[in-house]
Amino acid sequence: MAKAKPSIPKGTRDFSPEIMVKRNYIFNIIKQTFSKYAFQPLETPSMENLSTLLGKYGEEGDKLLFRILNSGDFLGKVDDELLKSRNLTEISSKISNKGLRYDLTVPFARYVVQHRNEITFPFKRYQIQPVWRADKPQKGRYREFYQCDGDVIGTDSLLSEVELIMIMDEVFSALNLDVTIKFNNRKILKGVADYAGAADHFMDITMAIDKLDKAGAEKVKEELMERGLDENAVNKLEQFLESKGDSETQLKNLENFFASSEDGTKGIEETREILDYLEEQKFNNHLEFDPKLARGLDYYTGTIFEVKTNETEIGSICGGGRYDDLTGVFGLKDVSGVGISFGAERIYDVMEKLDKFPEQMLPAAKILFVNFGRKEAKHSLKLLQELRKENIMAELYPDEAKMKKQFTYADNKNIPYVAIIGENEINKNIITVKDMNSGDQKELTIEELKRLLKEKITN
Repeated sequence: MAKAKPSIPKGTRDFSPEIMVKRNYIFNIIKQTFSKYAFQPLETPSMENLSTLLGKYGEEGDKLLFRILNSGDFLGKVDDELLKSRNLTEISSKISNKGLRYDLTVPFARYVVQHRNEITFPFKRYQIQPVWRADKPQKGRYREFYQCDGDVIGTDSLLSEVELIMIMDEVFSALNLDVTIKFNNRKILKGVADYAGAADHFMDITMAIDKLDKAGAEKVKEELMERGLDENAVNKLEQFLESKGDSETQLKNLENFFASSEDGTKGIEETREILDYLEEQKFNNHLEFDPKLARGLDYYTGTIFEVKTNETEIGSICGGGRYDDLTGVFGLKDVSGVGISFGAERIYDVMEKLDKFPEQMLPAAKILFVNFGRKEAKHSLKLLQELRKENIMAELYPDEAKMKKQFTYADNKNIPYVAIIGENEINKNIITVKDMNSGDQKELTIEELKRLLKEKITN
């Protein structure tokens, strides 16, 4: 019987060294930027208790949780009658009490509550780890993928929003991406719902407006009618959907709508405060107040963010917002926070498509020492260590192979120099160095070789 070819589960990926250096390039820029703003690194376990995860993502989200079978006799607590009933929900609760994390937000909230007596608030953390969702795999959607989150929790100050905007601008500038950073306030959207006389349809309104860019105003109006809003409410919302202008113009228009809306007025005040803080800051990317930005997640309560690239169509590559009671589900009430999440997978796809990664990112040795045998290899090892102490990447071919094979290895790995050390070189305490680009060879001392390779690194 033929053995099955090795494979990986659908919705997962192998990352080659060439891909990993590019992904790490993105991750390192995000980490370094968060660190500059005094955010602290955090990691949580890959698995959480199901009691932590269930009920936090809605009914559909619960279905997408990867559950982990209990150790040992996991069927021990399941009687035959229950098995015959095929009640999967009840059976699952008996055989599994842990699951892979669905996102980084709920584990973060759990961490804050569990360690609240050890944390100094406001607490600023960043977290870059994989998450898992039992979704149907398709292009751009995976069952295992990375999230890159940063949050400030334990303060209502809008300075947190200001710093997150600065972080987003700095990260995308460092990645050489031209983006638009949009922001809005959910209170403004509540004010719009009040103005339309449809406060009880707030979530319907935000979910419809969230599709404005893709579907257009007419489709949004149709959806609002389908969601139960009357014609008068939709006509009032149409005025809002068609409003245009710079930040100040739009805010003044909104003030006319919100004369009797406490939420809407508060949202305008918060937006003006953020714009005032940002007034004298210089940005490399475009910053835009967009009162029609909605973001569908219902736990956002204040400022919301979304970042889109101006160079290609791909959707949001970063987003987030203010939440007033994320920790409340774990018993710690009224702890406000604000956070953003960089879409690492989409950022990678954009940079790959636009050829934005630096050239020759895969780290390669600067020199390969040829292996002529044990005596020569032993001598070469001492020289290798001298180079490595100077932070010069160098390697010794591990096998006593034909010269052609060893030179081919250097070519394939883009190693610019090859060191040839035989009996003559050992006796004279020199190194014959071949330039793989020009083919030139010259004899050098170890100190001369260090200088040559350091110049190569610098250039």
